[in-house]
Amino acid sequence: MTYPTVDKTKVSQSFSQAANDYEQHAFIQQKIAEYLIERLDFIKITPNSILDIGCGAGRMSRQLHRRYPDAMVYGLDIAYQMVTQSRRHAPKPWLWLTPKLSYVCADAERLPIADNSMDLVVSNLTLQWCDAKTVFEEVARILKPDGVFLFSTLGPDTLHELRQSWAAVDEYSHVNFFLDMHDLGDALYQSGLKDPVMDVDWLNFKYDSVDDIMRGLKAIGAHNITSQRPQGLMGKTKFKGMIKDYETRRTEKGLPVTYEVVYGHALGQVEQPETMHNGEVTISIDQIKRLQPTKPQ
Repeated sequence: MTYPTVDKTKVSQSFSQAANDYEQHAFIQQKIAEYLIERLDFIKITPNSILDIGCGAGRMSRQLHRRYPDAMVYGLDIAYQMVTQSRRHAPKPWLWLTPKLSYVCADAERLPIADNSMDLVVSNLTLQWCDAKTVFEEVARILKPDGVFLFSTLGPDTLHELRQSWAAVDEYSHVNFFLDMHDLGDALYQSGLKDPVMDVDWLNFKYDSVDDIMRGLKAIGAHNITSQRPQGLMGKTKFKGMIKDYETRRTEKGLPVTYEVVYGHALGQVEQPETMHNGEVTISIDQIKRLQPTKPQ
C-alpha cells in the first residue's frame, strides 16, 4: 500500500497562519495534552532535560516547566509563527530567576539535539504530520538510555465521517492520512527504543454544521496537506454533495466527529557495547546486572 506523503512546507505554512488564534480553537489538542501529562503520574522520572516535539503555541511546554521547574524544557516546532507565539506566552524572568524554558524552530525528523542528551521527550498530536519512523529514530538517538518517550497521535478512524462523505463525491484525498496503531508500534520497536507500549482511545464530538467542522479544522491549521489532495478550486456541486452525505449521519445532538487517539511510550535504546582497539568488548556494570544466567534443563 502506498501512503500519501505530507508536504512539510505546507505543514509549516498552515500552522504558522493559524498561530495567532491557535490556543482559542485547539480545545481537542489541549484535552489530549492533559491526558498525556496525566500519564506522567505513573512514570517515575525526575528529568533534567525535556524536549516537547511539535510544541505549537507552547501550552504543554509551559505545563512541563511548572511540573518540573528544575528541568530545562525545550519546545520545538516546524512553524516559525508557532515558536514566536510560544516565546510570547513563556514566563518572564523575575529578579535573578530565569525560566528554564527555550524554543526552537526545527523539523521533528531532523532534531538539532545532541545524542543521548534528553531525559524526557514528549510529543502531542504531531506525528501525523511527519514520517513517524524517522521521528522515532531521532528520538532514539537523542534520548538517554534511561530516558522516557511519551507521545500521542491520531489513528485512521479520525474524521472518518468526513472522509466517507468526501469519498461519496470524488476519489481524491480530502482528509489527512493517519497510521494504524500497529504500524506505529512496529516503527517504534524498529527504531531501537525499549519496551514500547501502545494503547488507543476514541473521542466523539458533535457539531451543528459541516461548515463548523471545516472552520474548526482550518482554525488550528489541520486541513488537508497530503500529496494526493485535489489541486485547484473545489466545485460547489461536490462540496454540496459532501455536505448532503454528511447530513445523513446527523443525530439529535448534531453531526458526529470522531477522533481516534493513539498513545505510546517507550524507554531509551539499549546501550551498545564499546569495542576496544584490541578487539575486546567492554560493557557497563548496569548491563552486567541485567544479564540472567540460563537455567539448565
